[in-house]
Amino acid sequence: MARVPRRTSSILAIAVVALLAASCTSTASSATDETGATTEAPGIAVPTGVESESGLGEFCDGRVDVEPAEPGTSRAAAPATIDDLDLVACTDSRGFALLTEGGAVEFLTGVNVGSSIPGRLPAELTIDATTWRRWLPMMAEMGFRSIRIYTVQPPHFYEELLGYNEAHPEDPLYLVHGVWVPEELLGEHRDTFHPEVLELVRVDIEDAVRALHGDVVLPERRGYASGTYTADVSPWVASWAFGIEMDPEVVYESDQLNAGRSYDGTYVTAGPAASPTEVWLAEMMDHIASVEVEYGSAMPLTFSNWPTTDPLDHPAEPLALEDLAGIDANNISATEAWPAGTYASYHAYPYYPDFLRWEAGIADYRHDGKADAYAGYLARLRDHHGEAGLAMMVLEFGVPSSLGSAHEGSLGRDQGGHSEVEAMTMTAGLLRTQFDLGLAGGFVFAWQDEWFKRTWNTMDTELPAERRQLWQNPLTNEANFGLIAMDPGAGGPPVYIDGVDDDWKVDNSQVILESWGAVREVRATHDEAYLYLRLVLDEAEIWNTTPVVVGFDTVPGGGGGLPGSGGAGTDADTAIVVGPGHEAGAYVRASNDYNSLVMGLGLGFFAVDQADVEEGSGVWNPQRLIINRPLHIPVVDIERPAEWFDLNPLPTGSSEPASPLFDSRTLWAASGSVIEMRVPWAVIGFSDPSSRSGLAVSRDGILSTHEVERLGITVAIGVTATGPAAQSTNGYAWEPWQAVEWTERTKAGLRALIDVLAQVRQ
Repeated sequence: MARVPRRTSSILAIAVVALLAASCTSTASSATDETGATTEAPGIAVPTGVESESGLGEFCDGRVDVEPAEPGTSRAAAPATIDDLDLVACTDSRGFALLTEGGAVEFLTGVNVGSSIPGRLPAELTIDATTWRRWLPMMAEMGFRSIRIYTVQPPHFYEELLGYNEAHPEDPLYLVHGVWVPEELLGEHRDTFHPEVLELVRVDIEDAVRALHGDVVLPERRGYASGTYTADVSPWVASWAFGIEMDPEVVYESDQLNAGRSYDGTYVTAGPAASPTEVWLAEMMDHIASVEVEYGSAMPLTFSNWPTTDPLDHPAEPLALEDLAGIDANNISATEAWPAGTYASYHAYPYYPDFLRWEAGIADYRHDGKADAYAGYLARLRDHHGEAGLAMMVLEFGVPSSLGSAHEGSLGRDQGGHSEVEAMTMTAGLLRTQFDLGLAGGFVFAWQDEWFKRTWNTMDTELPAERRQLWQNPLTNEANFGLIAMDPGAGGPPVYIDGVDDDWKVDNSQVILESWGAVREVRATHDEAYLYLRLVLDEAEIWNTTPVVVGFDTVPGGGGGLPGSGGAGTDADTAIVVGPGHEAGAYVRASNDYNSLVMGLGLGFFAVDQADVEEGSGVWNPQRLIINRPLHIPVVDIERPAEWFDLNPLPTGSSEPASPLFDSRTLWAASGSVIEMRVPWAVIGFSDPSSRSGLAVSRDGILSTHEVERLGITVAIGVTATGPAAQSTNGYAWEPWQAVEWTERTKAGLRALIDVLAQVRQ
């Protein structure tokens, strides 16, 4: 991801239904699983794959003679035995090969699966057997050949994968297994060779290898899986992917501490040019191999890498940290004793780091008839590793569907701000690019949305941080990468926002205003992502000519009235303005504006008029997210101002997935005398709705939270300094929550990815 501050089973029967081209919403009935999630499991028809054109007939350095895979043939594992080691996959200078009964699969498709569900952290490992039993067939039906997990899972994961593969021997799901490296411990010691780091990682390697062979009992440890492991899934392990995205400062400092180290391993060795970090990686990968050999197994080995620590020089990169240290897979190689080989792998996204936008040969690289920096970057990495005879795979990529964004990418493939259809289409295009460039495979990030995830431009205002998993923030793009949406509510949202208000009932909302005035009624309800409001107006479609303003009083202070009031009226902190015309916008009073007080006055990223941020100034700012700090681009010697993502105009349409107007970013809709809106909690000034915490920003940029016993809500039509008085409601209150409910839903536009998976699937 883009770098942020550290941060035995029965198979679920799935009804085969047509996947809706626009919304991908299942028409299958819902069921509640063991975790409390309401689920919708779609049946997905997968088109036939395409034939490989490589024509290669020998793999594993010529030690396996098998033709490339033909479409429609069995993908059952057909392991080869080399030097008494069984392997179902191998890599060499010609690329990657998954050995199946139908031939060698040379482009491995997969999906990353995180360890979290809404309301829980990944270290809690709370995905239960029922969920895996539902998910595994869905992944296969979508066309994925394999899945990737980052760390050891509870025993039931391996049991479910074994059960699925035994029930589907001709088309199993292969596994890329990770070994997590303790980030906090590395950050503390700044030394990969610190004895505490080495001991912990070696033990974790041994546990992981023995777990997937079904040959270990793991004791209970906080943050780790435990239990008795008896399910052997090793026949379907396509690769080990060791480690994490390494912090470049840790790499740099560790290299300084460990200069002169070398490693000549039995199965994996470090070359003479290897850095200390590369030596450490070779030693850890050799340890994986040494434990696998005990079981007579071998499989390709790789380590996780990303652009921040890639082996290339990037003179166009404006942030020195992003090019501070490099890790080169070319300096790590398998010995003759490890016939499965090694390969290079990356987490590579189209929007970060900044050198993608400026570096010659990358930013101007032509692919498919246009300049494509993502293709240019992958081509450069491919060529670099190709010189050493290494295959290369992208083990993480994707584009999130989210209201907010965090960085700009080439060809509009930004880090958020996309509808689900846009995000799925872009992700599909990235996979096709990887295939066209001759890479060894691509793994989509990620299978499910993860509420706990944080992003650099929203994380500071999500307080208390330890409760982040208890609510969904549409502004945080990192939480919205999933192919599967994890929508709040056991049966879906309390209401849909589409301008039709017949789903607003007494039992799912409360009246907070009744009046004979310009606003006749206001109803309110909520879930873990939004506050929902329905306004019934006295005059139909008045918003076409006159603004309708809703103010929210969250924290003490203010006194600036509503937008357009000239400073008179309520103590609102944020506001939504609908009209005039069919547009709406979100605003924040300047005196509590995080951007003005922290990014502007505090960090000097842009000029701020001191008078604007005085209490009661009456100045309101459009809500927006910073997506890049001011930068100096060395290669062109220019200064770039801060870049921003504007939330306005707020998206309108329908939040109903079955609607042809569906857009998951929809925040409001209006028809006749009704205005409906759902406002993200962060947009109305909450740092954590689950504990009713409102965010206050002091003049010197200090952030604090205040408990909100009742949210003040004021509505006005045609607000001016001399216009009609605002109508105050009774406000809205809710009980804090400690647990959440949610509904799974395949995201709209998924058909685009399914089609490309079919095109590249061998």
